[in-house]
Amino acid sequence: MPRFRAVAVAVTAICALLLVTGCTRSVDGRAVSIYDNPFQVAGLPTTSGPSGPREDAPPPALSARNGDGGEIDTLALSAVTDVEAYWSEHYDAEFEGDFEPVQKLISWSARDSRKDSVEFCTESTYRMVNAAYCRLDNSIGWDRELLLPTMADTFGQMAVVMVIAHEYGHAIQNNADIVGDDDPVIVKEQQADCFAGAYMRWVAEGRSDYFTVNTSDGLNSVLAATVAIRDSDPDDPESVHGSAFERVTAVQVGFTDGAKGCKGIDMEEIEQRRGDLPQSFDGASGEFEITQQSLVELGKALAVILPTENEPTYSYEGAEVECRDGVSTEPVTYCPASNTIATNVEGLAERGTAADDSDVPLPVKVTGDYNGYVVFISRYTLSVQKNRDQDLVGAKTGLRAACLSGVATGELAQPGRSQGDITLAAGDLDEAVSGLLTDGLAASDVEGKTVPSGFSRVDAFRAGVLGGEDTCSARYE
Repeated sequence: MPRFRAVAVAVTAICALLLVTGCTRSVDGRAVSIYDNPFQVAGLPTTSGPSGPREDAPPPALSARNGDGGEIDTLALSAVTDVEAYWSEHYDAEFEGDFEPVQKLISWSARDSRKDSVEFCTESTYRMVNAAYCRLDNSIGWDRELLLPTMADTFGQMAVVMVIAHEYGHAIQNNADIVGDDDPVIVKEQQADCFAGAYMRWVAEGRSDYFTVNTSDGLNSVLAATVAIRDSDPDDPESVHGSAFERVTAVQVGFTDGAKGCKGIDMEEIEQRRGDLPQSFDGASGEFEITQQSLVELGKALAVILPTENEPTYSYEGAEVECRDGVSTEPVTYCPASNTIATNVEGLAERGTAADDSDVPLPVKVTGDYNGYVVFISRYTLSVQKNRDQDLVGAKTGLRAACLSGVATGELAQPGRSQGDITLAAGDLDEAVSGLLTDGLAASDVEGKTVPSGFSRVDAFRAGVLGGEDTCSARYE
């Protein structure tokens, strides 16, 4: 077993630089439904204020061995101080015994020469582009030169805070003795993601002395960082953290249900979440080119998965259409008046083209075919909503579209379902989640409008994938 738990990152690329949740939540002492208001985020109001260190934040109360006193170390130390404040307040409610803070902190530069490198958890930090918790001496360490600056530059400073909160989650596991050597690493990692989500909720509620995070683009960026440090290749033996879909789910469980929800994450719970979702590429890339023919086949599959009395008609001559009760939403438009789905095939194919991120340590967006297919599916779900006499404009419309798109996605993964060549592949869910976090088109109404919270958009999609149509109906009627 490894001696330390580390954040999963695209280490090779960075080193080149050297060269389903509960439905209620207690808010201000009141039990509230987290789905009644689509403009709320797990029961919190959607905010658009600042995200990052507070201007009036006190200096961090801790120091790190081998630190340089710079901006990144200060940010990391403030994060450790703040996460400790969270657990000092919440530990007793969830675990037996006393909360014991991490004993030692260490900072290093992955650019240092071998002779100038230090030791962390019995290993040299030479070219160690990482952040980790060491259970041998109850310590947390981080690379201040490459990893954390890259996180901050790409996703904002709260991404660094999220990394530290994750590593401190491993310390909580050790402190509370809730996992052992025999527990799979993926359980420990997703539980730590969940604990980080619980802490991030506390920050979003305005209780942190050091940080603030808004529940729109701020929280979106934190989740996007979680997507970036996913296991991108499930067939790699080192893939022990989980896919983006799984890691974001774990963060959302913590954000919504608190630390008590995290204690329920074990291998049985993870396997239940996985169900029949693909866990291997089976030697293939999983990419399926978007063409008119592939969309025709997908339309046939959708008619089986989400049948409607009046099936939509399809046009593949472009997404710009005259529609008295809708607007064009490139690259796919749904017009209610004519019950037509109009597609710019070339534009949708461009959206679904996998980018070469081999030289990008932490890609902002996970690209690929399903980032295009899921938008096409979401326009079909608007036709489903029209047939059910549901509103086609508004926040709930978009979230229903995301949820029903999740239903279709889950069904495409079912073994034995006859859908021709249209089947779900490993990585498709990650592409969908990334698209939902960035532009949210798959969670938009007929006018292309969506809620500002990527958290809510992903949560709706996940509900459909894992809970099916009944869950969508219960949440978004």
